[in-house]
Amino acid sequence: MEWREHITSNKEILGGKPIIKGTRLSVEFLLGLFATGWSEEKVLKNYPTLKKNDILALFAYAQDSVKDDLLIGLKP
Repeated sequence: MEWREHITSNKEILGGKPIIKGTRLSVEFLLGLFATGWSEEKVLKNYPTLKKNDILALFAYAQDSVKDDLLIGLKP
């Protein structure tokens, strides 16, 4: 999954937060929905402009974002 095809950033939209292309839905907002228990089906139903590949890109972006970073607040 090449997330760059689905996720972009523009300082004029949501202050430059990463968003799904063609929307004003931020990666942060969408990950928050999943973190609170929303299913993929519920997200797609409530935000019909999103496609399954947008959701896959969202998680690929999140994975790349934390892959090599120190996770603050976690103790071994």
